[in-house]
Amino acid sequence: QVQLVESGGGLVQPGGSLRLSCAASGSIFSINTMGWYRQAPGKQRDLVATLTSGGSTKYADSVKGRFTVSRDNAKNTVYLQMNSLKPEDTAVYYCNADIRTMWAPSRTLSYWGQGTQVTVSS
Repeated sequence: QVQLVESGGGLVQPGGSLRLSCAASGSIFSINTMGWYRQAPGKQRDLVATLTSGGSTKYADSVKGRFTVSRDNAKNTVYLQMNSLKPEDTAVYYCNADIRTMWAPSRTLSYWGQGTQVTVSS
């Protein structure tokens, strides 16, 4: 059993900052890509930022220069530092990780967190 638990969401004023965290736990053999997606009301879930185990990053154009994804492999944790937040960043943010488990180490499965709300408003 694998779980992803997010934290750090909340209400922030435009121009402010937030840091999201997502910790993976359970019978983990290895983790490849970890990252963040977001879903605003009435819209599809979109990629925000991802980071591979090798250090390659990918960002949505709308967050480049404002958001930074990082990870602590020893803690199986991924972070999203969000600066210069805008009202259009308001969404539920979901953590995602591609994980190989102890009981099926040859198989990579995609896991999701439960989501954390980020609201940018004055």
